[in-house]
Amino acid sequence: MLRIRRFEERALLMYQQQKIRGFLHLYIGQEAIAAGMWSALRPEDAVVTGYRQHGTAISRGLETKACMAELFAKATGANKGKGGSMHFFSKAHRYFGGNGIVGAQIPIGTGIGLAEQYKGTDNIAVTMFGDGAARQGALYESFNMAMTWKLPVLYICENNHFAMGTSVERTSNVKDIHQIGEAFHMPHEAVDGMRPESVHEALTKAAEFIRAGNGPMFLEIKTYRYKGHSVSDPGLYRSREEVDDYKTRDPLKVTESEILNQGIATAQELDVIKEAVKEEIKEAIRFAEESPYPEPSELYTHNYMQQDYPFIKD
Repeated sequence: MLRIRRFEERALLMYQQQKIRGFLHLYIGQEAIAAGMWSALRPEDAVVTGYRQHGTAISRGLETKACMAELFAKATGANKGKGGSMHFFSKAHRYFGGNGIVGAQIPIGTGIGLAEQYKGTDNIAVTMFGDGAARQGALYESFNMAMTWKLPVLYICENNHFAMGTSVERTSNVKDIHQIGEAFHMPHEAVDGMRPESVHEALTKAAEFIRAGNGPMFLEIKTYRYKGHSVSDPGLYRSREEVDDYKTRDPLKVTESEILNQGIATAQELDVIKEAVKEEIKEAIRFAEESPYPEPSELYTHNYMQQDYPFIKD
C-alpha cells in the first residue's frame, strides 16, 4: 500500500511539473483493495480493470520503473509509452489493463472467464469497475451471460461513491450496488475497502467459491478516493469534512497501527520499509526521466497481430 501511495503522490508531482501529460486518475485512498487482492489471488488469475489502475497494476507485480516510464510516454514503459495512464498491460502478469472506456472492461473480463472455462483451468477472471460503470448496459448483459454459463468471473465494484463527480445516491435507486446481483441470482456481498484484511478475506472466500465451479460472484468493495476524479478535478462536489472523515480511516495509517499494536514489526522496521519505498520511487522517477521516447517508426508497430490460420484459404 505504501508503494502505491508514494508512486501516486510522485506521479501527481510530475504531472504538475508537466513531465506527465494527458489523463491521470490517482488511486490514493483505495490502496487497501490492491493489497488485499495481491494476497488473495493466484498469479495465474487474470485481472482486468478500468482507468484508475496504477495501484492494481503495481499490486499484480508490474515494476514501478516501468509504470512511471509509461506515464512519461517513454519507450521503456510497460507498454512502450503507447498506453499512458489508462492502458497498462502485462501478459506476463496476466494483467489485461486498464481501459479508457467506462465499463468496456466488463465484457472483456467476462470473455476471459469464458476462455478459462473453455480451456478447463481453475483460474478466475477478476473483472473490476467503478460505481459509475455499474450503470452501463454491458454489465447487465455480462452478468446474464456469466450466470447462464456459470463462468469463473469475480466481479468487483470499487465503489468510491462519486463516479466522475456524481454521487451514487443521484444515479440509482439501488444504493447498495452489490444488490444488483439479486436480479441474476448471483451471489454478492459488500466489503470494507478501507481494510486490506477485509478485502483479502472476502476475495479468498469468493475465489474458492468460483474455483469450485459455482459460477460468478459479485463484490462491492466500498472505498474512497482522496483526490478528484482526475488531476483536473478540484472535487468541489464534496465537503472537506467528508474527505477528512475518511482520512481518519486511512488504510495506511490504520494498518501501521495494527502492525505496531500486534507486535508484527517495530517502528524501526517500518522505517526501513518506508525508506526502501522512498528510494524505489525516486529511482522510478530517475529511470523515467532518463529513458528515451519511442522512435517515430514505433507508431506502426503493435497495431495488429499477424497470425496464419490453417482454416483460412487465400
